[in-house]
Amino acid sequence: MVNISVYDRDGALHSWEVPTDMDLNLMELCKANELPVEGTCGGMALCASCHVYVESSHDLPPASEDEENMLDEAFFVKSNSRLGCQIKITDKIEGLVARLAPVSG
Repeated sequence: MVNISVYDRDGALHSWEVPTDMDLNLMELCKANELPVEGTCGGMALCASCHVYVESSHDLPPASEDEENMLDEAFFVKSNSRLGCQIKITDKIEGLVARLAPVSG
Protein backbone atom coordinates (compact mmCIF):
# COMPACT_ATOMS: atom_id res chain seq x y z
CA MET A 1 0.00 0.00 0.00
CA VAL A 2 1.08 3.57 -0.73
CA ASN A 3 -0.33 6.93 0.26
CA ILE A 4 -1.30 9.27 -2.57
CA SER A 5 -2.86 12.73 -2.41
CA VAL A 6 -4.56 14.69 -5.18
CA TYR A 7 -5.86 18.25 -5.13
CA ASP A 8 -9.02 18.66 -7.17
CA ARG A 9 -9.68 21.72 -9.33
CA ASP A 10 -11.33 23.50 -6.38
CA GLY A 11 -8.22 23.04 -4.23
CA ALA A 12 -9.67 20.33 -1.97
CA LEU A 13 -7.16 17.65 -0.98
CA HIS A 14 -8.12 13.99 -1.39
CA SER A 15 -5.83 11.36 0.18
CA TRP A 16 -5.96 7.61 -0.18
CA GLU A 17 -4.10 4.49 0.80
CA VAL A 18 -3.79 2.55 -2.45
CA PRO A 19 -2.73 -1.05 -3.15
CA THR A 20 0.31 -1.48 -5.37
CA ASP A 21 -0.60 -4.96 -6.62
CA MET A 22 -3.58 -4.05 -8.83
CA ASP A 23 -1.71 -2.47 -11.78
CA LEU A 24 -3.55 0.84 -11.29
CA ASN A 25 -2.49 4.25 -12.53
CA LEU A 26 -3.22 7.71 -11.16
CA MET A 27 -6.01 8.37 -13.69
CA GLU A 28 -7.83 5.18 -12.66
CA LEU A 29 -7.43 6.09 -8.99
CA CYS A 30 -8.93 9.53 -9.57
CA LYS A 31 -11.84 8.12 -11.57
CA ALA A 32 -12.52 5.42 -8.97
CA ASN A 33 -12.77 8.16 -6.35
CA GLU A 34 -15.08 10.26 -8.52
CA LEU A 35 -12.70 13.12 -9.23
CA PRO A 36 -13.48 14.89 -12.53
CA VAL A 37 -10.93 13.10 -14.71
CA GLU A 38 -12.22 11.87 -18.05
CA GLY A 39 -9.57 9.43 -19.22
CA THR A 40 -11.18 9.61 -22.64
CA CYS A 41 -8.63 7.33 -24.32
CA GLY A 42 -8.73 4.72 -21.56
CA GLY A 43 -5.15 5.27 -20.43
CA MET A 44 -3.35 4.92 -23.74
CA ALA A 45 -1.68 8.39 -23.68
CA LEU A 46 -3.81 9.35 -26.70
CA CYS A 47 -5.49 12.35 -25.08
CA ALA A 48 -4.69 14.75 -22.28
CA SER A 49 -7.92 14.53 -20.29
CA CYS A 50 -6.02 13.17 -17.24
CA HIS A 51 -3.43 15.98 -17.18
CA VAL A 52 -2.02 16.54 -13.69
CA TYR A 53 0.76 18.53 -12.04
CA VAL A 54 3.08 16.43 -9.88
CA GLU A 55 3.72 18.62 -6.84
CA SER A 56 5.90 16.25 -4.83
CA SER A 57 9.56 15.69 -5.60
CA HIS A 58 9.25 12.10 -6.78
CA ASP A 59 11.68 10.79 -9.36
CA LEU A 60 9.14 9.42 -11.83
CA PRO A 61 10.12 7.53 -14.96
CA PRO A 62 10.58 9.96 -17.86
CA ALA A 63 7.56 10.70 -20.03
CA SER A 64 7.33 8.56 -23.14
CA GLU A 65 7.30 10.13 -26.59
CA ASP A 66 3.53 9.55 -26.78
CA GLU A 67 3.00 11.29 -23.45
CA GLU A 68 5.21 14.21 -24.49
CA ASN A 69 3.25 14.55 -27.74
CA MET A 70 -0.06 14.69 -25.87
CA LEU A 71 1.27 17.22 -23.37
CA ASP A 72 2.38 19.37 -26.31
CA GLU A 73 -1.30 19.62 -27.25
CA ALA A 74 -2.66 20.09 -23.71
CA PHE A 75 -3.73 23.37 -22.12
CA PHE A 76 -1.91 24.95 -19.16
CA VAL A 77 1.22 22.74 -19.41
CA LYS A 78 3.94 23.32 -16.82
CA SER A 79 7.33 21.74 -16.19
CA ASN A 80 5.71 19.31 -13.72
CA SER A 81 2.88 18.27 -16.08
CA ARG A 82 2.22 14.57 -16.60
CA LEU A 83 -0.62 12.39 -17.80
CA GLY A 84 -2.19 10.60 -14.85
CA CYS A 85 -2.65 7.46 -16.93
CA GLN A 86 1.12 7.17 -17.27
CA ILE A 87 1.85 7.31 -13.53
CA LYS A 88 1.71 3.72 -12.31
CA ILE A 89 0.83 3.05 -8.67
CA THR A 90 4.00 1.43 -7.34
CA ASP A 91 5.98 1.49 -4.11
CA LYS A 92 8.22 4.17 -5.66
CA ILE A 93 5.47 6.80 -5.53
CA GLU A 94 4.72 6.56 -1.81
CA GLY A 95 3.58 10.01 -0.69
CA LEU A 96 2.96 11.35 -4.21
CA VAL A 97 1.08 14.64 -4.33
CA ALA A 98 -0.58 15.75 -7.58
CA ARG A 99 -3.03 18.43 -8.65
CA LEU A 100 -5.62 18.13 -11.41
CA ALA A 101 -4.74 20.55 -14.20
CA PRO A 102 -7.42 23.04 -15.24
CA VAL A 103 -9.47 22.25 -18.32
CA SER A 104 -10.09 24.61 -21.20
CA GLY A 105 -13.23 26.53 -21.52
